[in-house]
Amino acid sequence: MYNLGDKVVYPMHGAGKIESVEEKEILGEIRKYYILKMPIGEIKLMIPVDNVNRMGLRNIIDKDKVKEVLSVFEQEAEENTANWNKRYRENMEKMRTGDIFQLAHVVRDLAFRDKEKGLSTGEKKMLVNAKQMLISEIALSTDEDGIVVSEHLDDVIEKII
Repeated sequence: MYNLGDKVVYPMHGAGKIESVEEKEILGEIRKYYILKMPIGEIKLMIPVDNVNRMGLRNIIDKDKVKEVLSVFEQEAEENTANWNKRYRENMEKMRTGDIFQLAHVVRDLAFRDKEKGLSTGEKKMLVNAKQMLISEIALSTDEDGIVVSEHLDDVIEKII
């Protein structure tokens, strides 16, 4: 069970802060929900309390792990020669794990491919989403503004890729 103010990651959506726990009636059923406020876009999500383990909700990384995550961008990008549809599915699976290191690999590899050969429309959208998810967790971990983190990540990507 998480508490008010906890910073958590909701796979495929990014990191946010638990703003409240509320009971809601949906389809005739009363359930408890975490109300998660996302730092980017000021989005609020309702997550059923009894489903958090199945959904992969986890605590954000410690501030000390951010350098380790960014070191992924120093590693050589994995060039995937499969067609865009297969690459998309493989990257989606990595993102669904909720693991920030897998997410960083997706961002690194898509950014590299974008620079070298270009991306399909679906992969471009995936890159934007994956970057946003990565930025949201780093921003909450370091207590920095999302824009500052975004600019820093763009600099890291540009220097290395």
